[in-house]
Amino acid sequence: MVIPFYNEQDSVAALLAEVDRALAGQIDYELIAVDDGSTDDTASVLSLAAGRVATLRVVRLPQNCGQSAALANGIHAARAPLIATLDGDGQNPPADIARLVEAYRQQAQASRCLVVGWRRTRNDSALRRLSSRVANGLRGALLGDGCPDTGCGLKVFARDDFLALPRFRHMHRFLPALFVRAGAQVISVPVAHRPRRAGRSKYGVGNRLWTGLLDMAGVYWLQRRACRIDYEVDDV
Repeated sequence: MVIPFYNEQDSVAALLAEVDRALAGQIDYELIAVDDGSTDDTASVLSLAAGRVATLRVVRLPQNCGQSAALANGIHAARAPLIATLDGDGQNPPADIARLVEAYRQQAQASRCLVVGWRRTRNDSALRRLSSRVANGLRGALLGDGCPDTGCGLKVFARDDFLALPRFRHMHRFLPALFVRAGAQVISVPVAHRPRRAGRSKYGVGNRLWTGLLDMAGVYWLQRRACRIDYEVDDV
């Protein structure tokens, strides 16, 4: 389980405790909390939590590097072969993690896959819901990732599959397209979504629009330049 945190001092303790309640006794897991260069008390709250939650390991970045870099560092530090991710704002209930893991295990018997949460009912402002709907529609039409909600923080995938992907800033928004590019299946599972309980969002329409369009063009280019490793070896 990898959770990136940036200035979420009021959400950390409650979210980590909720993850522990949701998974303890159901799934053998490690919990990787990534402090993405927070400037509030997130670091100290994580240090206190590490003394109470036996499964918790804390990864600290020296400065704010962004969600994609935080996730990549946490996944690289993880020891488990299967990764689940969760946003640090607490809007995605950890109780949904087990269902995504089960969906992954069922699909992985047939092919490599990425399982993504699908927030059918969003508890965000009308502007954020509209901007996400437009972005998901445009992204799906251009990249053909077949995913109705790429922005949901709840995702499950194999660690090795992620580490084989091209990495760049904001890549977390395009994981479905990148997994499809690598020949994997994308499975969307409906999940709950709740209002933010503390802190404030780090993203808005203004700081996502233009960079999102540029990144989308880059991923489109990557798709058309894909070079897969797909061979058979004759045993002698």
